[in-house]
Formats: sequence, structure tokens, C-alpha cells
Amino acid sequence: MKLFWIWLTFFTGLSLAVNPQRLTFGRLKQSVVPPQQWRKHSAPLPGSRIELRIGLVQPFIHVLENHIQEISDPDHERYGQHLSKSEVETLISPQDQSIQLVTEWLHVHGIEDTNISRTPAQDWIVVTLPISLAEKMLDTNYYVWQHDDGDFTIRTTSYNLPEHLFNHIDLIQPTTMFARLSNMKTTLYRTKNDIALGSSHAKELTLITPSSDSQNDCNYTVTLDCLQSLYNIIGYQTRAHSRNSIGLTGYLEQYANQEDLKLFFADQKPGAANASIDVILINGGFNNQSAQEAGDEANLDVQFALGLSYPTPGIFYSTGGEPPFNPDQGTESNTNEPYAKWLDYILSQDNPPLTISTSYGDHEQTVPEDYARRTCSRFMELGARGVTLMFSSGDGGVGDGISDPAFQTCLTNDGKNETRFLPVFPRSLSILFVTSVGGTRGIPEEAAFFSGGGFSFYFDRPWYQDRAVNEFLETLGEHTYSDLFNRCSSSAYPDVSAQGVNFRVFIGGKPYLISGTSASSPTFAGIVALLNDARLHAGLPPLGFLNPLLYRRSVEALNDVTVGNNPGCGTNGFNATGGWDPVSGLGTPNFEKLKKIVLDSQMLKRSG
Repeated sequence: MKLFWIWLTFFTGLSLAVNPQRLTFGRLKQSVVPPQQWRKHSAPLPGSRIELRIGLVQPFIHVLENHIQEISDPDHERYGQHLSKSEVETLISPQDQSIQLVTEWLHVHGIEDTNISRTPAQDWIVVTLPISLAEKMLDTNYYVWQHDDGDFTIRTTSYNLPEHLFNHIDLIQPTTMFARLSNMKTTLYRTKNDIALGSSHAKELTLITPSSDSQNDCNYTVTLDCLQSLYNIIGYQTRAHSRNSIGLTGYLEQYANQEDLKLFFADQKPGAANASIDVILINGGFNNQSAQEAGDEANLDVQFALGLSYPTPGIFYSTGGEPPFNPDQGTESNTNEPYAKWLDYILSQDNPPLTISTSYGDHEQTVPEDYARRTCSRFMELGARGVTLMFSSGDGGVGDGISDPAFQTCLTNDGKNETRFLPVFPRSLSILFVTSVGGTRGIPEEAAFFSGGGFSFYFDRPWYQDRAVNEFLETLGEHTYSDLFNRCSSSAYPDVSAQGVNFRVFIGGKPYLISGTSASSPTFAGIVALLNDARLHAGLPPLGFLNPLLYRRSVEALNDVTVGNNPGCGTNGFNATGGWDPVSGLGTPNFEKLKKIVLDSQMLKRSG
């Protein structure tokens, strides 16, 4: 009799392992309050489809984190000893059991291997399926949601997982994430009527004639000459090392125009007049070359990053997405998350660019914390391989850029509608392996009023930030904005800054002035590419994740910005002060001093 019950239990377990009913009902994985400005509109049309990304648990991700902390610490004996692609993939791979159980779950619901795609490490599984099937698998209901500005998307506010998969799946999206990419530029100084003139007094459209005082030209129009003078680059001869390149990311149908690049070089760097940028199209991306489709964001990034780092090769990544979603059409929803598509591609490459600049993001609270952490772990993979990632810090100051309390819009989306500063994703993730770049203006430099900065509500402060950030908080006082931001050991941003006002950019054959931290990030990235050029020609590895070096060794090589503030959320925001501050970070670059540091004899020994 006892033997009978043993066998009965065994076969019952087998039947449960493949029983679709068991796989349908589950345990709550995540639930969110509908965020501000989104309203439930309707049920999806029958036949609507969705692409689900399933992130499997990575049991050894902490080991990779230990590696990157050592190889990015200039005081550690492993500094600069980056990992290979295969070494990183080994550390991020899920357990075989996780892969098997999730694959079986998909099979039970009729999803065959031919319809399943995986990242090289098998840590992400991607499937496209009817929304009705996704609802069954996740025990949830999707709806069409409409934003106050008219955009539509398909999302749910909660989902469940089968109990036996709960500890094997980190997350599934798109489910509860309502974030939308936006490019980080201010429109205050950029309209189709603001054609850039040769000088502040010119009456006709002209090309710029280099001034004998090019640094002061930054007070009127930012050009390559003024940046090279201001940031002490003049005299450095870039030699275009074969391993070095710089990448610029493009989303939201932003196209980098090759003819505009030639005009820009003819205007500001005649020796590079015949240069071009390589273009890589991802996820159905385009790079329309008609003058009417020339992108202000894309042209800004490409022209100044390549102009500063020339002749370092440049790559523009145009990552496509779906057109604006129309809930009245029976097509797949626009649920592709562009960061994920770009990361899928770049992480699959054996030799990605050593410096990459991005000028897109959204408020941190629009991104579920589990997804934010998982995305930033993917940034960590790049840093461990020697890639420096630069992100603009955003153009809303501490949130929305509005200082008048009567009109501020900084409300939490947790159902409480409390006023809080709104950090920007992924700029708030200094600990998780990106360098955030704020904006400055004028000579002498002061913080630009739009420069995004603040403190994360998700992520703890990294060890290398402790001293600098604590000094700022002591100066600020414990009661200033005490209920508006997270001052308790949270990651702070920006890390550094650069000029961000009145950049002379060619768009559709004409020069315009553009402002925003979208200008600051490619500027700093161009300088990092020059530092990599110097290190590679000295036989050293690239810089990789930059922040520990900046905070531990490079403060004296950065120009401290002590004037300005970044209003928002009904306040005047934070003030720029001596040392680090959440407006200008540690300051703006002095290339010659930074070059001396990255070629320091002690660092040569540790990197060798």
C-alpha cells in the first residue's frame, strides 16, 4: 500500500509538470498603480499581438558586478583588465533548469521553438504571440491605454506566473511598464526660425570664420573651435587607432544626414570635409537622407561627437520601432522597447564601439524597478567589456523644469499623487554603469538651468560617490527639500557636465542653434574617445566604465562649476556649488589634465 502511494505521488507529479491547467494559474509577480497621464481606453482588438521579453534569473550576476568594480577601480591591481564577450556571457547565463522549465511552459501553450528567439547567453527569451494567449499565460487582462497627449499603448497593471516558475523568471515585459523614450533636448533655443548666424551681430546666413578668441565664442555660438579651446584639446593629434570608435544611438525616427555632416565639417573642420559616418540599422530602423527628414537630435550627436574625435571612426545606430499605435487597426501594438532592441544588437557584437553616447530617456518612476535593474545590468555587461556609456542627464532640472508651484507637474505615480523630484532613467543609474552628463553654458561656465540632476529612488549610492555626495548634502542641510528627494544613500547624478547651449548644427542644409544636455553628452563622449585614443596608442586598454576613475582620480582634472541652479517641481532646484553637485556633477573636462591622469605611470603598471 505504501508503495502504491509513492508511485501515485510520482505519476501525479509528472502529470502536473505538463498540465496546462497548472501552468495557467499562478502567483502575483507584479502590480502597479496606473501612472499619471495614462487612462484606460478600450480592450485590444481581437487578433492583436504582442512581443513578450522574458528575463530569466541570472544566478551569477553578482560575480560580474564584483569583476567590474575591480577592473574599473584605478586603485585596484586589476584596473583595465576587461572581460571578453564569452566570459561575460558565462556569468550572466541562467541555470539550465530555468531554461528548460520556461521552454516547457511555452511549449505547453503551443509556442514552438521556431517562434522563440534567445539572446546569446539565453538570459532573455523573446516571443510574439496573440494578446489573448499572453493574457492566459500571465493570468491578466491587457488594455489599450491613452496618454494625455494622445499616444496609445497596450499594457496591463499586474501579471502572474505559475508557482514553479516564480524563482526562474525575473520579469516579463511589456506588461506594467508605461515608460516612453524622449530625446533630451530643450526646444527653448531651437526652432525653425532660429537660424544660426556667423556671429551674434550678423544679419545674413554665413559660415563661421574662426575667431582669435574662440573660447569666448562659446558665449554666443558653440562650435568645435570654442570647445577645443575651452576644454584644452588644441594641439592633440588624434591617430585613429584601429580598435577605437565612437557610437551614437538614434531612436524615434531621428536620422543622421550625411550631406549635413559634410556641411558641418566644411564649416568647422575643413580637413574632414569628405568624412562620413557608418550607419547600422536595427529592428527595421531607417536613415532617410532627404533634407526634410534630417534629425536635429541625430545631427547634433553625430556632428559634434565626430567633429571632436575625428578621425576616430563613428557609427550611428538607427533603432526602429513601430509607427504610432492606432487602437482601431488590427496590427501588432507598438510594444517594442528600443533600448532592449539596441542592447540585444550591441551585446551580440564582438567589437562594439569603445565610447557610446545616448540622449534619450524617461522619468525613473515610469520604469518598473525590476526592469530598470535588469536593463542596467545589461549596461554593466558593456562596461565589463571596456565600453564607456555616456547619457545626457535630461532637460527638466529636478523634474519638470517648472519653478512655479502653481504649475508644477511632479507627482508620484504610486496612487498618492505626492510632489517629488523626478529622477531620469537611466541617468540616475551611476552605480549601474553609465556616466551621466549635465549641461553648462557661457564663459566662465555656469550650470544650465535645464540641467537634469538629483537622486534615485531605486538605487543605492555607489562607494565611489560617497565622499563627494555626502559633502554636498552636508552643505545643503538636512531640511532642504527633505520631503522631495531620496537623500538616504541613493545614487546621485549627473557625474560630469559640458556645454549645452547654442550649438551650431546643420539640419536640412542650414545651420541652427540647438540647446540641451543632448549636446553635452556627445561632447563629453568625443573627449572620452580622445582619451581612449591616447591610451590605445600607449599600449593600454580602453577606459571602460568611467565613474570610479572620475570620482577617485580625476576631480582635479575637471573644471568645477559653482554658479547656476536647475529649477523644477515648483522649486528653484539645487544650486551648483564647489565640488560635486546635482546640477553640474564634478564639472567639465580639461582634456590635457585627464590625459595625464589616464597615462599616469602607476595606472600604466596596473593596466599592463
